[in-house]
Amino acid sequence: MELELRHLRVLCAVADAGSVGRAAADLGYTQPAVSTQLRRIEGHFGEPLFERGPAGVRPTPYGVEVVTQARDVLARAAAIGRRQAPGSRPARRTLRVAATNSPMLVGMMSGARARLPEVSLAVSSVYASSRIVELLEEGTVDAAIAADYPGRELEHSDAVDHRGIVTEPNFVALSSRHPLARRAQVPLAELADEAWFLTPDDGAGWPGVFYAACAAAGFTPSAVHEFLGDRLELQGMIADGLGVAVVQATTRPIPQVVVKPLIGTPLWCRYVLAWRRDTVTEETAETLLHSATVAYRQLAARSPHLRNWAERTWSVPKT
Repeated sequence: MELELRHLRVLCAVADAGSVGRAAADLGYTQPAVSTQLRRIEGHFGEPLFERGPAGVRPTPYGVEVVTQARDVLARAAAIGRRQAPGSRPARRTLRVAATNSPMLVGMMSGARARLPEVSLAVSSVYASSRIVELLEEGTVDAAIAADYPGRELEHSDAVDHRGIVTEPNFVALSSRHPLARRAQVPLAELADEAWFLTPDDGAGWPGVFYAACAAAGFTPSAVHEFLGDRLELQGMIADGLGVAVVQATTRPIPQVVVKPLIGTPLWCRYVLAWRRDTVTEETAETLLHSATVAYRQLAARSPHLRNWAERTWSVPKT
């Protein structure tokens, strides 16, 4: 089979929808037609691009690579032949985006770039969600990925709007030599004597929610190290047995580190897309939200510890 643009559109539609049936509806095809097309495409690449399950389909690690490249090709194809009238200024506008510590940022930006070819994206990293709200209120940024926690939802004025991207559990990262490393799930109470690496105050409720969870488990952490740095450096210290850390559920551990769910799921974090109503249209906000959701699905597909937990608990993503 010779690969064509229509095949790439099918791949992207399936990845975006998370279901062959929904992708078929979006494309205006029948489900059997899309299923047949997808089998032929996977035959062309020589291996499955999607994992099938009761909740739908998710890209395999190789599928994520192929879909990302397909989006880029489709965006470039859509731009062929476009040119400005003589003497006119480029129609592109800049969308200023801030983001807290979130691995879905790269996928969201890639997806938004493909779907919004007329927009130039300028990204800045901002740790504290409270500061992100300030930047939105000031008009310094137009849109952002921020974080909040159940019961401590993001607060802002009417100049700003927000929508939830995903609410995910927090897991714990341990050395692979840790006595609890072979457990399917880890009791928070059994980590009472550990040294903890914690990111600093984010102005949205962290680390207060962590200390509250520890108190509910019957202990106060005896040793806490504030850490806001390179994730691989953090994992290196965990691998050496210097401490444990609460981590995002999509964290990809290095070989000497394991990432485990906490029994009872005492800690949750919600990621939200926030934007200024006067500079970001509803259509653009929907595009950013969709791109972020797809990016999260792709991250979840590459996180066996999250997939295993989610299959027992809920379908990813939970919004």
